[in-house]
Amino acid sequence: MSHLLRGVAPLGGTPTDLLIVDGRIAAIGPDAAREAGSAEVVDAGGLVALPGLVDLHTHLREPGREDAETVLTGSRAAALGGYTAVHAMANTSPVADTAGVVEQVLRLGQDAGLVDVFPVGAVSVGLRGEQLAELGAMAQSAARVRVFSDDGMCVHDPVLMRRALEYVKAFDGVVAQHAQEPRLTREAQMHEGVVSAELGLAGWPAVAEESIVARDVLLAQHVGSRLHVLHVSTAGSVEIVRWAKARGIGVTAEATPHHLSLTDALARSYDPLFKVNPPLRTPEDVEAVRAGLADGTIDVVGTDHAPHTREDKDCEWAAAAFGMTGLETALGIVSTTMVATGRMTWADVARVMSATPARIGRVDSGPRAQGRPLAVGEPANVTLVDPAARWTVDPAAHASTSRNSPYGGMELTGRVVATFLRGRPTVRDGALVEAVVA
Repeated sequence: MSHLLRGVAPLGGTPTDLLIVDGRIAAIGPDAAREAGSAEVVDAGGLVALPGLVDLHTHLREPGREDAETVLTGSRAAALGGYTAVHAMANTSPVADTAGVVEQVLRLGQDAGLVDVFPVGAVSVGLRGEQLAELGAMAQSAARVRVFSDDGMCVHDPVLMRRALEYVKAFDGVVAQHAQEPRLTREAQMHEGVVSAELGLAGWPAVAEESIVARDVLLAQHVGSRLHVLHVSTAGSVEIVRWAKARGIGVTAEATPHHLSLTDALARSYDPLFKVNPPLRTPEDVEAVRAGLADGTIDVVGTDHAPHTREDKDCEWAAAAFGMTGLETALGIVSTTMVATGRMTWADVARVMSATPARIGRVDSGPRAQGRPLAVGEPANVTLVDPAARWTVDPAAHASTSRNSPYGGMELTGRVVATFLRGRPTVRDGALVEAVVA
């Protein structure tokens, strides 16, 4: 299977031709057309080529909550969003805290065949924060787990967190922390500030996140291990990560699309679509997260794709589940908030949405290598984006089983046109290649 992408702009640079043969990039530039032979020609004029996107933070819900999402439907959403790999979080039912469960998720991803699904293992048994899960067994399993997280719950016990950080060093793993001090957020409903006081909703203080981030970067320094801070949402957290990096501590950090684009003022609608964990923060926090992403303090954009059924979201605010979908809108949000505003280039997008998440997750080498550069000989995981496209988000048209997107009716710039997984098109002309899904 071969394709000639004619007139494409790698990373937004000079338009050229790019030839894909047998799952790899065979030629770039004048040689591509000369060597194309019978390759299918794709008119890519005006399009930007990015390495296939990699998400470090996806909730696929299977096993256990197939009413909200399955590995197949989540894979469809990911491919449409330009992703060629996702890391599936561990808060399933049963929890992915054993080799058997992570291998089940791996097989489901392979059966779907649309993106590489890399399971994330739980840090603690049942996400209860009481004893370490089978970290070594999951690392040595067929899933070769390297990212461990209790996301949805904080590893709040400092002794357990220290032990986890020490344990993963043996196989170059990373602990991805959901930073939330539970005693400071009991019954909290939204960011603690002017809007929460106005609405009479229990507040979620920024310090509940910042105190855990501060503690954990010091623990990572103490044991010489790798820490990844999930969904950074406050200006204070950005500053702590910046401080830690200046001292050479092994910390990386993530921003979500919604913390780059939405604020706590949206809670005034009492629409549970805007209820998320950590909560939407102030405009000043949003600006700090954008600045941190632009200057490299924040390493990656992770979707925190969190699908929920209508029953779990279409209810009163206090009873609604926390979470938003994000796979099909993430690139558009980053394009709109960061590229269109001049704060980032498409090369920067490739760094924060492909190369760096692949490196952090240790999936940048081997037979399923992701996040590799667009260069001759590299795997042809490629996303084509129309940077000039303006489009309106319609959650009803999403491939995800759930529809809890906060962006319905919002106009975004930059849209995925095609996605190639090791040279095989999974999305063409903005639509799934049905033969792959079947």
